[in-house]
Amino acid sequence: MARQLDEQVAARFPVGQRLRVLDVGMGQGTQALRLARAGHQVTGLEQDAKMLAVAREALAAEPEGIRGRVRLIEGDGRETGVHFLPGSFDVVLCHGVLMYVEEPDALLAGLARMLAPGGLLSLLVRNADALAMRPGLSGDWSSTLASFDTTAYTNRLGLDVRADRLATLTSTLAGIGASLHAWYGVRVFTDTAVDGAAVPPDLESLLAAEERAGRTDPYRQVAALLHLCGVRG
Repeated sequence: MARQLDEQVAARFPVGQRLRVLDVGMGQGTQALRLARAGHQVTGLEQDAKMLAVAREALAAEPEGIRGRVRLIEGDGRETGVHFLPGSFDVVLCHGVLMYVEEPDALLAGLARMLAPGGLLSLLVRNADALAMRPGLSGDWSSTLASFDTTAYTNRLGLDVRADRLATLTSTLAGIGASLHAWYGVRVFTDTAVDGAAVPPDLESLLAAEERAGRTDPYRQVAALLHLCGVRG
């Protein structure tokens, strides 16, 4: 997915431009640090104190130049208007967050307001149109049948969360002035991999196959996750 994001950034902004990036629900800060290492000014927003502590520890281990490009804030992604002025960022990331938000429209509208004109909104969501794939491939037929007509599911942490449909998000993004520009599938072939599984010897081939499937119909339509990129008009 990092490659997909880099592709969209390269298409939207001049080479070498130092971007203002907001990472909402940044978790352990993996993406935020990657972008800071690339020279961008990154603000990470995270409401989980434990995650924020991990991110701060990781940031402390970075060289001074990178540390100076990162600002970490404890806060809720639905309160961006409290922390920032409209149009303050060129890129806003919201990866793996919407599944925990029961009504995401207000959050998405707030994120769109944070974007400068031409800015990029990057979303990573669970694909509600493919919820039957994981239990089906695992042979859990009762769960498979129950997954067709719902957006609710239980994640690997045992939490009851929700997924999003591509058509619904496309409409929402158009309505908040950050129309969908590109979308990809993520984890087309690897969603059933066991947590902590050993890295396969043919990792490069696996990544190449996932990358190809993630941008090719019909494969991307049944991906576990969707990566959507909206552009502020």
